[in-house]
Amino acid sequence: MTFKVFIDGRHGTTGLKIDERLSIRPEIEILTIPEDKRKDPAVKAEYINNADVVFLCLPDAASKESVALLKPGNTKTRFLDASTAHRTHPDWVYGLPELNGGQRERVKNAQKVAVPGCHASGFIMLMAPLVAGGIVPKDYPVSTYSITGYSGGGKEMIASYEEPATLPESMKSPRFYALGLAHKHLPEMQAQTGLAHQPLFTPIVGNFAQGMVVAVPLLPRLLPKKVTPADIQAYFAEYYAGEVFVKVMPLDAAPVLDNGFLPATACNDTNRAEIFVFGHGDQILLASRFDNLGKGASGAAIQCMNIMLGVDETTGLAV
Repeated sequence: MTFKVFIDGRHGTTGLKIDERLSIRPEIEILTIPEDKRKDPAVKAEYINNADVVFLCLPDAASKESVALLKPGNTKTRFLDASTAHRTHPDWVYGLPELNGGQRERVKNAQKVAVPGCHASGFIMLMAPLVAGGIVPKDYPVSTYSITGYSGGGKEMIASYEEPATLPESMKSPRFYALGLAHKHLPEMQAQTGLAHQPLFTPIVGNFAQGMVVAVPLLPRLLPKKVTPADIQAYFAEYYAGEVFVKVMPLDAAPVLDNGFLPATACNDTNRAEIFVFGHGDQILLASRFDNLGKGASGAAIQCMNIMLGVDETTGLAV
């Protein structure tokens, strides 16, 4: 069976990756608007309503405009929105199949799926299970930080790193950003974990193209029950048992570290996310590592598409 796919915004970073991954799949027919018709709403509406799946790789406002082009009564066309426009919208299903026992089925049956943000994906994979299990209370004062490759910033940021013949000294080191503490991923980070308050989130961009590590520190003395790193690692292992794309690493992570370092790039070009637990009786550090362009963007979108179309979830994705 052939599925018709339209990538609205295929020239952006995420759209290009989705196009690249799907173009080699024989069961996928990618619908492409002629260049001179790209901005014609009537033409776009025709393509959207003829597609089985539409990927929205657009700014928020443009994503909403494209969804509005769906004809009344059209229940065939299904949307996967990579923008932040619908991630907390009640009519959209959050596209993280591993979120809980019923999320995969909700994705499968949905007409509209919101693809998670990259930073949010790593944070939610760490915190949602712990809040759901009562290990971390909903009112815990959560903080988190994340380091990402510059490709997550889109074409403009990619160009700022790759086009200069000599990179400015200020861009050679990791750089904190979103210092107004109002990053666009915060609403979904709170909503999908069940936290009573948004976490204090500090994102960092580094001088490397892709890869990501999201970290969450925990203080056991502030938790309702005494837990150790071993307890949390075992809990994660049970929670994610059977998940092909989420791998809980052993408590003794030394063999998979790089001389004691945790590089952000080890999952690049895969759809794999790795969960780590470090620490001791007084302090615990949780970390998730994945490709910000894979499980953090295009890979997650294609994983959800596979589920929605009823094909093997791993099709076209590297583990």
